[in-house]
Amino acid sequence: MLGSYFYHERISKSVAMFGSLFNNIYVLRHSSGGGTIGTLKVPISYAARDQALVRIRDNANLDTNTGLSIKLPRMSFEMLAFTYAPERQLQKMGKIQKKDVVNISDVDSRQKMYNYVPYTISFQLNIYAKSQDDGLQILEQILPYFTPQYSLTIKPFSDYAEVKEDVPIILQGVAYSDTYEGAVGDRRVINYQLDFEMHANFYGPFGTGKIIREIETNQYLIGAGSGDSDVWVSKINILPNPLGVSADSDFGFTTTITKTVDSA
Repeated sequence: MLGSYFYHERISKSVAMFGSLFNNIYVLRHSSGGGTIGTLKVPISYAARDQALVRIRDNANLDTNTGLSIKLPRMSFEMLAFTYAPERQLQKMGKIQKKDVVNISDVDSRQKMYNYVPYTISFQLNIYAKSQDDGLQILEQILPYFTPQYSLTIKPFSDYAEVKEDVPIILQGVAYSDTYEGAVGDRRVINYQLDFEMHANFYGPFGTGKIIREIETNQYLIGAGSGDSDVWVSKINILPNPLGVSADSDFGFTTTITKTVDSA
């Protein structure tokens, strides 16, 4: 079973989708009189928290070489873990069926895929600021949207744009730290850490199978024959009407019931 190549870009889409939530956040700078003197768009990058803090502190002295220091405020995010979510698992033998986009004229077969496997992806978003006002401006532009869930809609398959999926992103909590050490001129870094969980679904490969065009059911009376054998009573045969109809068209069914001579 393993070894058939497939790639739906589910993880990379999840990372891009999460990061895009926070790529349009701004901070306003105010004068002593309360007027706005400037607007700053807060940059965001994919980086671990410790790595980002090391880069910020590499040039901690604000009096020299300020052109080389990383400007604050800014944000970073990273993907932390994957956890199987059994409470969201559907019936494992259920299938999704779609037309074969390569052999679109083939009316006798369909592409089939088993139901998704649900996982929870953990993300962490970090806000870095050198003043409380900057940090709080960013934080208050995020929190009202999570109650604690915010849902996005994605297209999980590039070949099937009509298939859409809602993806909940849940805010689990917010932590705060203030690393203000050293001399007055040393850099102060205020950090807000936001932990999120994303409900993601992973799909296997598409396979091709024939459309079922006939159903035949045999009915028996269990143990009614000699020696507790089963006695055949009837056979039910169901066919589409007309026989050559396409699976995507409207059609009826022809049901034929064949019974034994002495059955009711």
